[in-house]
Amino acid sequence: MNEEMFSNYQQMSDEKLIEDIEANDQNALNCLIKRYNEVVYMKANKFFMIGAEKEDMIQEGMIGLYKAVKSYNLEKQNSFKTFANMCIERQLITAVKNSNRQKHIPLNSSVSLNASAYEEDDNSVSVMEVLETKSVEDPSDIIANKEYYKYIETKINENLSDFERQVLEQYKKGQSYIDIATKLNSKVKSVDTAIQRIRKKATKIKNELG
Repeated sequence: MNEEMFSNYQQMSDEKLIEDIEANDQNALNCLIKRYNEVVYMKANKFFMIGAEKEDMIQEGMIGLYKAVKSYNLEKQNSFKTFANMCIERQLITAVKNSNRQKHIPLNSSVSLNASAYEEDDNSVSVMEVLETKSVEDPSDIIANKEYYKYIETKINENLSDFERQVLEQYKKGQSYIDIATKLNSKVKSVDTAIQRIRKKATKIKNELG
């Protein structure tokens, strides 16, 4: 997407971008996700999940944002901004709740269960909802998660060479470097180099998307 086209998308409202996304406009989706990157970072930094790194919380926040994009209803919800904030918060809270239940440990005692999760949001979810959220994930949430990771995979594939795609396909099947090299009539060193490039590209794309 060139600068002029990206500028046009930037000038669109969230709701207009949603309309275009529903019409399968990939550029509109990219623009909306980038627009909310900072929001996801801000909210993710206010949560702590035992055994998880900062990037894991950001990833959960991005899943929440993606769920908002996929489930927002122009006729039923008010603004997308409000709806997205709610979805991101709930995803982060659910992630913390699930992590704590799996490890059979209580929430950090320094956190007030009745406190608002976010001081700047009037309609913010309270930390108490961590204990009230259902432990079974809604089927629509599972679908949204899969769609989000499919989106990430698509963005990565778009940045791979033909050889890298072939290597990745074989690598995902559990093939060894030697087997991949033999199948693709290549050198083991070339396969190793390709996998290193794939990892770097994947990391760069994930960081750009949040």
